[in-house]
Amino acid sequence: MHHLVILGGGYGGLRVIQRLLADKEIEDFKITLVEREAYHSLKTEFYALAAGTVADRHLRIPFPDDSRLNLVCDTIKDIHLDEKEVTLKSGNSLTYDDLLIGLGCEDKHHGVPGAEEKTLSIQSMRRARKTNSIIQNVPHGGKIAIVGGGLSGVETASELRESREDLNIRLYDRGDNILSMFPPKLYNYVTDWFIENNVTIINRANITKVDWKTLYNHEEPEEFDAIIWTAGVQPNKLVRSLAEKHGFETDRMGRVETTKYHHLPDYENVFLVGDCAASEHAPSAQLAEAQGDNIALLLSKKWRGEKYPEKMPKMKLKGVLGSLGKKHGFGLMGERQLTGRVPRVLKSGVLWMYKHHSG
Repeated sequence: MHHLVILGGGYGGLRVIQRLLADKEIEDFKITLVEREAYHSLKTEFYALAAGTVADRHLRIPFPDDSRLNLVCDTIKDIHLDEKEVTLKSGNSLTYDDLLIGLGCEDKHHGVPGAEEKTLSIQSMRRARKTNSIIQNVPHGGKIAIVGGGLSGVETASELRESREDLNIRLYDRGDNILSMFPPKLYNYVTDWFIENNVTIINRANITKVDWKTLYNHEEPEEFDAIIWTAGVQPNKLVRSLAEKHGFETDRMGRVETTKYHHLPDYENVFLVGDCAASEHAPSAQLAEAQGDNIALLLSKKWRGEKYPEKMPKMKLKGVLGSLGKKHGFGLMGERQLTGRVPRVLKSGVLWMYKHHSG
């Protein structure tokens, strides 16, 4: 019997599970999923959980109910590639024939003193809940700093504005403008929205230190009631440790380089998916799912004794949609730039379809 162990029940891991369980051509296999939570989480919406506009029950999806799938709710302690073994925090261990590593990402603090220990996060459901708890206890007229003007920072700031109209929200970005990865039409539209809704943008910021409720920009301190960090991500620390131990090459974000078949060099039975795997594309749920489709195809062929295809299917990503509260948004679909209500409606529709299909 083929035994696949999947580390992490995120977008990539869940997609592999769904594809393999639905494949009628393979049999005699089992999947063990190791995940801290008993459910799949909609990580792309954690900003809304942190802001308090969505309850966490709306961001949970149960894993498939199938006798071939065994869910182990535990934390991974270490991965032993040569022994084909995964050790868990509980003291138990798992052996595998094939391994899929989809442990996601965590905040990257760029070596800023105090940033890791003294800021809030939206990178996990538990941390987003904690962020929400602190934000909702900020007194009337309190000050909130959000560090990082990328997609996560922008969505967090806009959703927080919708949740708490009384707050003084300041968005810090190191570039000349927020959303630097988007075309000018889009970042100018979002900038105008923030101006109209009293969110202050601080461009060309240089955060040099973080203390409890104090942010140092260009060494100048400013007091806040809460500081939320959204200034970049990096692969899970276990994956970074694995890369260092075995000398695997990584990209500029620290994601591990894989072969065209999504497995580690010299370890054809160890696949990487999502924020752990190097790619020409930026990290996203779409990318993780596309990689998951490919990996499920490869495992199906492997278990049936067939050769891998000479050329892998090209991963086609549909674009990026961002929200500005519940009524406005922005997006890039191919070459088409969208602003206003249409991209927000599209994003809501995509989320509904995902929940309906996965649930």
